[in-house]
Amino acid sequence: MMQLKQADAAAVAEAAALLRQGRLVAFPTETVYGLGADARNAEAVRGIFAAKGRPADHPLIVHIAEAAQLDDWATHIPQAARQLAAQFWPGPLALVLPKQAAVPEAVTGGQQTVALRVPGHPVALALLRAFGGGIAAPSANRFCRISPTHAAHVADELGDAVAMILDGGPCQVGVESTIVDLSGTQPRLLRPGHISPAALEAVLGQSLLLPEAAPSSDIRAPGMMAVHYAPSTPALRCAPERLQTQAQALLATHPHIGVLAYQQNLPADPRLHILTLPTAAADYAQALYAALRTLDALPLARILVEQPPQTEAWRAVNDRLNKATTWLD
Repeated sequence: MMQLKQADAAAVAEAAALLRQGRLVAFPTETVYGLGADARNAEAVRGIFAAKGRPADHPLIVHIAEAAQLDDWATHIPQAARQLAAQFWPGPLALVLPKQAAVPEAVTGGQQTVALRVPGHPVALALLRAFGGGIAAPSANRFCRISPTHAAHVADELGDAVAMILDGGPCQVGVESTIVDLSGTQPRLLRPGHISPAALEAVLGQSLLLPEAAPSSDIRAPGMMAVHYAPSTPALRCAPERLQTQAQALLATHPHIGVLAYQQNLPADPRLHILTLPTAAADYAQALYAALRTLDALPLARILVEQPPQTEAWRAVNDRLNKATTWLD
C-alpha cells in the first residue's frame, strides 16, 4: 500500500529505510518528482523500469548528496566535470561520465557511462544523506507521459507501484535537468534544461556540441525520445497568429478542446477550456506540466498549444513541447 507523507524528518528516515529494503520511493527535486531506488541494487532498479513501463536500455540518472561522491560512481573524470559541479551543484545539471565497474548496468541501460547529479532540493538532499548512497531516479510517471511536478501527480499515475511518496510541495524548476555528456572529446548537450548552454560554456571555456549540430538516434540519456512528456489527449501546437483559426477548425469536428495559451486572447466559448501560462520562460516552464495534466484530465478531444517564443531562453520549454505535441501548419 502506497504511503503519501509530508516530507518531515520522520518521513525521510522511513523513506531511506524503504530504499535500503529495495523498495521504490518517490521524492521531490527542484526539477520534477523522481522515482527512486537504491542505485547499487540492480533488482530494485529494475523495479523502476517495471513501474514506469520503461525500456531497459534507457539509462537513469544517479542522484548523489555531494560532488565529492563523483569518484564513487565515475572514472576518468575530466576537470570540466569538477568545474561544472562546483558552479551548478546542487542544481538541475546532470553529468554523463565513464562509469565505475561496480555501477550496475541496470542503471546505465547497458552503457559504459553513468549520469550523475546533486539535486538542489532540501528534501532530496535530506533523503540522500539519510540513505547514505546513490539513488537512481527518473521522473515518477509512466514512460513517455507528462512528468510530475506535484506529489498528487505521482499518486494519480503510479499508485501502489511505489511504496512511499514524499510530498515536498510543487517543484520550482518544473522541467527536467540539463544533461551534459563529458565522456567524449567535446562536451555535448544531450538534454536542455534550466541551465542554459551559454551558462555552461562560460564555465567550460569552450563551446558545447548542441543536439541540432550532432543529432543522434542513440538513447544516451533520459528524455532523448522523439515523443516524450506527452498527455494522453492528442496535443497539437501552432503559431500564435494561427491560434484562433486552428481552435475554430478543431471545434468544427470536436465538441470540446483545451487551449494552452501564451499571449493570445481567444473569444469566450464554452467549448474551449483555456489555460494561460506566464510570459517569462522560467515561469512558463515551472507551470507547463501541471497545466498539461489539468487539461489532460478533462474530457477533451484535443489540446491546442500556442507556440511560445523560439529564442535561446525558451530552449528547454520548446524541447519538451516539440516532443509532447504535433505541429500544425
